[in-house]
Amino acid sequence: MDILIVEDEAEIAGLIQLALEKEGFSCQSCRDGLAALRLFQELQPDLIILDLMLPGLDGLEVCARIRQKPGTKDPYILMLTARGEEIDRVIGLSTGADDYLTKPFSPRELVARVRALLRRSLRQGGQHQIHRTQHFIVDVEQRSASRQISSDRTEDLDLTTLEFNLLSTFVSNPGRVWNRTQLIDKLWGSDFFGDERVVDTHVARLRKKIEPDPANPTFIKTVVGVGYKFEDATTP
Repeated sequence: MDILIVEDEAEIAGLIQLALEKEGFSCQSCRDGLAALRLFQELQPDLIILDLMLPGLDGLEVCARIRQKPGTKDPYILMLTARGEEIDRVIGLSTGADDYLTKPFSPRELVARVRALLRRSLRQGGQHQIHRTQHFIVDVEQRSASRQISSDRTEDLDLTTLEFNLLSTFVSNPGRVWNRTQLIDKLWGSDFFGDERVVDTHVARLRKKIEPDPANPTFIKTVVGVGYKFEDATTP
């Protein structure tokens, strides 16, 4: 997942970026509203962390312009502010922000809010998301997945709900390394209590359904000592 951080205080921006990159997110940052709009067009991020008080265009104006841009990705927006008044939160949310976080905040709280927003992408059916790689097509809204057998032939995959969510997570983030904790948080949420090795069980089951040779996987690779990553060329 790609995240754009828009924060004019360099120290705060650095702390946010460090906390998120430790969790495996890809981050870019900028310091003002005009730069935010330019980077939004270039990067098409999945989520924007947007400070309310910015030089030039403030966060409210940036948020409104992003929501009004046709033909662009519709990212989640987490708004930050040093002011905690209710009217600020109401205006921010009505402008198009998805969540609101008041400074000062802990890195743990920020990461939890980001994860909660990104988890919605697997649960919402309003946006028709289709993830494609060279060998797989995952339709999030229709809850369907298929494997490309040849240039003119596909095979539907018979997956459980959890297997579908796991494949969708991998296919939408090719090349990203996931540890067990990150996959548990993505698939089960923060309420999960149990053995983290349950992830290994479900990965093994998914491999049996998508890999030509599950014992020597081509797509879902084990990263020794870390976790798993999905490898397959993406398609436009």
